Amino acid sequence: MMCDECKKRPATVHITKIINGEKTLLHLCEQCAREKSIFDVSFNLEGEPFSMQKFLAGFFEPFMREFPEKSQPLSCDRCGLTFPRFSQIGRFGCSHCYEAFKGQLDPMLRRLHGKTYHVGKVPKRRGGKIRIKSEIERLKRELQEAVNAEEYERAAVLRDKIRELEQKLGRS
Repeated sequence: MMCDECKKRPATVHITKIINGEKTLLHLCEQCAREKSIFDVSFNLEGEPFSMQKFLAGFFEPFMREFPEKSQPLSCDRCGLTFPRFSQIGRFGCSHCYEAFKGQLDPMLRRLHGKTYHVGKVPKRRGGKIRIKSEIERLKRELQEAVNAEEYERAAVLRDKIRELEQKLGRS
């Protein structure tokens, strides 16, 4: 398979983007992938093993350009990890980093996944509260859509369902 960009070299980098449910395939050679700044595909062949963290960290590099460094880079109050350092290593220092970097993460997650909230599987035995919270969030989004569309009867039904679930959540 040849590179989609230059159509000269064999494609060695295969990227599947899924944005808002729309799937796009991109097949690039190393040089075009590097030029497009998708991520750095050059691996150190001098004995350094492949690192998934370094590989994933490369995905954040294009987003870093959107957030020019201020005089003092954003950092986590708890562990001291800075956002530029996070983008280099590809992992957080502690659980508080999620909140500390929320402003930078939301646009990235929205571009990468189309959403900024979890839509995956939840454990059956221990996920009761998580499922209820997720359902409440979904209903709140539906409620907002109903109000925007001036569907007030539907909005009232959704409001009542939200209240019922919030009461159920408070009891458990």
